[in-house]
Amino acid sequence: MFIQRAIIRNYRCLKQANVTLNERLNVIVGNNECGKSTMLEAINLALTGQLNGRPLQIELHPYLFNLDLVQAYIEKLQTGETPEPPSILIELYLADDPALAKLKGDNNTLRLDLPGVSLSIELNPAHAEDFAQYVSDPSEIRTMPIEYYWIKWRDFAENDIQNARGIPLHSSLIDASTIKNNAAASRYVIDIVKESLSSKEKVDLALTYRLMKDRFLEEPKVKTINDALAAKKGKISDKAISVSLDTSARANWEAGIMPHLDDIPLPLVGKGEQSAVKIKLAMETSAKSHIILIEEAENHLSYTSLNELIGHIAANAGTRQIFITTHSSFVLNKLGVESVLLFQRGESMRLTDLKDTTTQDYFMKLPGHDTLRLILAKRSILVEGPSDELIVQRAYQMKHGKMPLEDSVDVISVNSLAFKRFLEIAVSMKKTVDVVTDNDADVAALKKKYADYLTSDVVTIQYDGDETARTLEPQLMKKNGLATISEVLGKTFADEATAIDHMIAHKADTALRFFETSVPWSPPDYIDRAIR
Repeated sequence: MFIQRAIIRNYRCLKQANVTLNERLNVIVGNNECGKSTMLEAINLALTGQLNGRPLQIELHPYLFNLDLVQAYIEKLQTGETPEPPSILIELYLADDPALAKLKGDNNTLRLDLPGVSLSIELNPAHAEDFAQYVSDPSEIRTMPIEYYWIKWRDFAENDIQNARGIPLHSSLIDASTIKNNAAASRYVIDIVKESLSSKEKVDLALTYRLMKDRFLEEPKVKTINDALAAKKGKISDKAISVSLDTSARANWEAGIMPHLDDIPLPLVGKGEQSAVKIKLAMETSAKSHIILIEEAENHLSYTSLNELIGHIAANAGTRQIFITTHSSFVLNKLGVESVLLFQRGESMRLTDLKDTTTQDYFMKLPGHDTLRLILAKRSILVEGPSDELIVQRAYQMKHGKMPLEDSVDVISVNSLAFKRFLEIAVSMKKTVDVVTDNDADVAALKKKYADYLTSDVVTIQYDGDETARTLEPQLMKKNGLATISEVLGKTFADEATAIDHMIAHKADTALRFFETSVPWSPPDYIDRAIR
């Protein structure tokens, strides 16, 4: 049993999301604030009815609504319109499995006859008049009045879901990074340990803990202290004062026991080890879960430890559907790019969705680092090699006073033959990309090669139309002249042709000198357009 598709509307930062999922492993890659964690949270919410470990009804607050949606709603009210009140919808379309037959129907936005679960937060019709009165003065509205909203949790067969037991598909959300303090860390692990114990083991542990506390009072030194305190009766209180351990129901073994690793209390163990232990324990105790949602497994871990943890996750996944969010190219490569889900504020794609099968094959074989850089950057500039990369980096710094990455602009060196492969991802993900390329003395061929992208909204092909300056080196000469080139390189050349030949023969050294020099120089116009 697994989730085929998730549709999320107006939940936190996800205004619209329609995500097709892999049956087994989903490595969700995207930048900070792109909605990766929100998607995991929404999936778990629709399957469990819980948020932050508590029923949604208790955790319901105005900021679950997408802020852009709420602002647009208020603006429409202010102009005299009567828009539909904002609502939240999470739909999970499940595999057509006989075990899920009772959830099957077409009560979903796509009208597909499949098993599924729908959770919505919408205006309660019983409070419609009160809500209308509340929004009658738009100037007073700051957030959504959740007091007038209700939660509708139903399956696709239009049956109400009372609790998670009504869904045969079970999920576990694992986020070790949310453990902020030592007490919470210990409690988190204790809760996981509890799940792994049988009923008899829990009873035995509770009884032993209570007996241990009873024996505390029998200790001679404790009896001596209590006798001394009893002598103070009448001075402080009319009743005898004594010290003991708390044996009330609230002071059970879970509150008093501290998990240890090699006899060292867990809070005193390194954060990386804590994180790995929490994830592994959760994986072990989630054996009955069909869906495992793991938030950024790489937290606090070295490559060696991360390698071991990811190997453990892969080896113990079994037939469960696994979701892992990550920023790590190491995780990407370890688990395989065929499992990658590229994600950005609801826009998503899988590499297996690429139309060109040769492009699919290319990225399946390519280490994921450059692919990840393209996805995570706010804007990318693709160049043909290391020399072009140095020139573009330095040109950007001269123009803006800082390196490109400081503006979340990544300059990526890509073999020119692979430009179009990266551009297919850029267009699908709506990522802004500039291609900085030589004209190779054939502008017509260049235009033909990039014909599909010359009018693109997100891709710009930057080149110079002068076919006599076919590559970067003659372009630098054309823009700066022989005197500047000679000063930058610290050499004397007989003429421009000799200088260009030298630069072409020593491409890396030439680019490095341009990168390091304090001599003023100007980038070619097509590069200047790319570093806008």
